[in-house]
Amino acid sequence: MPVASGGIHAGQMHQLIDLFGDDVILQFGGGTIGHPAGIQAGAVANRVALEAMVKARNEGKDIKNEGPEILRKAAQFCTPLKQALDTWGDISFNYASTDTSDYAVTPATSN
Repeated sequence: MPVASGGIHAGQMHQLIDLFGDDVILQFGGGTIGHPAGIQAGAVANRVALEAMVKARNEGKDIKNEGPEILRKAAQFCTPLKQALDTWGDISFNYASTDTSDYAVTPATSN
């Protein structure tokens, strides 16, 4: 099961669900605790963002491309989500593939 962690926040929900699907662990540390209105508001923002994305995807929407607008619409009815988007809205990740070898070829030595 994939785990997303380390700097994730409600404003990235469309990217996270697009990349990992439903069977994922989302560890919103700073995206919850760092919410300007407190931890409870951070948890609410994350939950509303997740529910908005799953609902939109199940309705056939292209969440990868329409995600920011879907979140903005959900934030009209959820102050904690609006606050989260205002705080972290422009912070995103460049999700480049990490499926590459982590080794460097070194010349063999002879003794």
